[in-house]
Amino acid sequence: MVERLVPEGLWELFQRVVPEVPTRPQGGGRRRYGDREVLAAIIFVATTGCTWAQVPPVFGPSGATAHRRFMEWSQARVWANLRCLVLDELGSRGELDWSRCAIDSVNMRALKGDLTGPNPVDRGKKGSKIHLITERTGLPVSIGISGANLHDSQALEPLVRGIPPIRSRRGPRRRRPAKLHGDKGYDYDHLRRWLRQRGIRHPIARKGIESSKRLGRHRWTIERTMSWLAGCRRLHRRYERKAVHFLAFTSIACTLICYRRLTK
Repeated sequence: MVERLVPEGLWELFQRVVPEVPTRPQGGGRRRYGDREVLAAIIFVATTGCTWAQVPPVFGPSGATAHRRFMEWSQARVWANLRCLVLDELGSRGELDWSRCAIDSVNMRALKGDLTGPNPVDRGKKGSKIHLITERTGLPVSIGISGANLHDSQALEPLVRGIPPIRSRRGPRRRRPAKLHGDKGYDYDHLRRWLRQRGIRHPIARKGIESSKRLGRHRWTIERTMSWLAGCRRLHRRYERKAVHFLAFTSIACTLICYRRLTK
């Protein structure tokens, strides 16, 4: 099961970003479980949505050990670095299409924690929101989280700035799309000006002018990506108290989506 959840290619990439194991000068201590087995347990929790206590013993480390290592790696930004590394591999192979990107968000309920807020589309119940920018084929290149009451328009600038410099098949690294599609939630003049100043075209739907029936003509790919995220059952509802841990699970889900394209 470990080899199925963490194939050889993903393990080789993970070894490039995981921090070195700390040593004990005095010696002794418990035997540390291998990083590959712990990573498999973390991916199992992310994809199945089970609790840490339900991690099966087939992985070796207990759920408490996997949870502790997950928090350590989240603090060290391992998941963000791994996602950028997979995007670099895709970019170097020419698998990323920057000609048309899309931006959108999805809500889910949250039981507790920071970066939560009343969800206006769920009778004011507490929730969080995942914001995404995807390239033309639907691969996520920038992610972010917020409270469910944050308007989508307020996340556009941080998301565009959050696109990492990604390798290209030829030429320098790239971090700006040619176009950025959005629904009517992003229809604001200051956002259009901000994108124009950065050389990004902005085919954003206009309120009261464009029909809602045509909004999905170029944005269906990001809607499909949202359904791919639903394959990570840990994201169906937010259980993490700390926002950094919820963002880590989101980054793991996006990494798995990108890695599947890498192995095709």
